[in-house]
Amino acid sequence: MEYSKANINQLDMIFDMYSAVIENMEKQGIHQWDSIYPDKETICQNILQNQMYIGEKDNKIAVCFVLNEECDEEYKNASWICPDARFCIIHRLCVNLLFQNQGIAGQTMEYIEKLCKNKGYDSIRLDCFTQNPYSQKLYDKAGYSITGYANWRKGRFELREKVLK
Repeated sequence: MEYSKANINQLDMIFDMYSAVIENMEKQGIHQWDSIYPDKETICQNILQNQMYIGEKDNKIAVCFVLNEECDEEYKNASWICPDARFCIIHRLCVNLLFQNQGIAGQTMEYIEKLCKNKGYDSIRLDCFTQNPYSQKLYDKAGYSITGYANWRKGRFELREKVLK
């Protein structure tokens, strides 16, 4: 897998990938994302702000995600393991339907952790939809602890953190 920052020329491909994943999640009864979020404008801004990464395999985008230090007000509801740590937040991790169930998400989490360590972060935080068993399993396996909960438009989310050693 080759990881890099996404570029604006990839916007349509990335948006189409999210759209296909959303449709598939809906069929499985996972109502985490929709046409309101993540929308094309949000994805465009992430790319322009140099915060969206892609992982390519076989000349196709296999995975994308956003890394930054931005979080919603609801993140204050957590009892963070390292409350004063320098942290990075993972947003919108999405695996292309063509590459699901191949260990791509787990491999990507390992990449993210190495990248964040190299950038001097002490921990990684994220939120996980409580009705998405696939994400919950991924983050449990990767060692992310539940530190609290947030309630957003689509429902309840776990606030999670992993300390980087």
